Amino acid sequence: MSDDFERTAGGAVLMDGNRLRDETVARIRGELEAMGSPDVCLATVLVGSDRPSQIYVRMKHRKAEEAGLVSKGVELPETATQAEVEAAVQGLVDDPEVHGILVQLPLPDGLDPEPVLALLPPEKDVDGLTERSMGRLVRGVPGHVPATPSGVMRLLERYGVETSGKRAVVVGRSTLVGLPQVLLLGRKGVDTTVTLAHSRTADLVAVCREADIIVAAAGQARMITAEHVKPGAAVIDVGVSRSEEGIVGDVDFDAVQAVAGAITPMPGGTGPMTIGCLLENTVEAARMLGAV
Repeated sequence: MSDDFERTAGGAVLMDGNRLRDETVARIRGELEAMGSPDVCLATVLVGSDRPSQIYVRMKHRKAEEAGLVSKGVELPETATQAEVEAAVQGLVDDPEVHGILVQLPLPDGLDPEPVLALLPPEKDVDGLTERSMGRLVRGVPGHVPATPSGVMRLLERYGVETSGKRAVVVGRSTLVGLPQVLLLGRKGVDTTVTLAHSRTADLVAVCREADIIVAAAGQARMITAEHVKPGAAVIDVGVSRSEEGIVGDVDFDAVQAVAGAITPMPGGTGPMTIGCLLENTVEAARMLGAV
């Protein structure tokens, strides 16, 4: 790892997602300007009045516009029916000027996200959440990879974390992060040996201490402690929990940064890169659709 990187008080390289997201936004803007600034459109669907979801969607639109993309927001009330949500998504699917579609989850109680996501064609599924997109990832067929695990890979690359021949542990088995993360880390060219750990893993401390890379994505506040971390390992925090102190991750940052070789902050680590990779996926969606 380069000596140019910012380090924590304990000496670990700080894997700054805000910095890398802003680099990504600037690069996308430059690429689009070089193409004559085509209208590449990201559309979002927000149902209800969940405050965190509103904040996330607003941030996605702001960064899309900074990157030179066109953004379109569809908002539906908490009282929207399943049919109304599906009709809104279908309208975006049918719109040739929309290239990427993101349905902000979770939907309000009583709405089923599966038939909504099933409407998205793989080309426009920039969150990579549908079964067709996941199938493409498993098969190694071109498609959109979920933005959060993509962001983890970008951080590892940007901060010089070696992967080939290394051991990685992914803690958490969600379809949004854990499962695709395992596939990405085990891909040819990345070449880690990956262990998937979860709530039924016996002796999680021992499993994690064998890892050169830990991706914590279980949604359990500060579950990864210094005891879990082999000295010099890279620790990526994906989990988000809300506490009286504010947002906290799955990693006990203060303790772990004294042991790790590299670590993401929370907030400011994987979250910003989720947005950066979403914008990358949107540009790629426009390419897949022949719009750029």
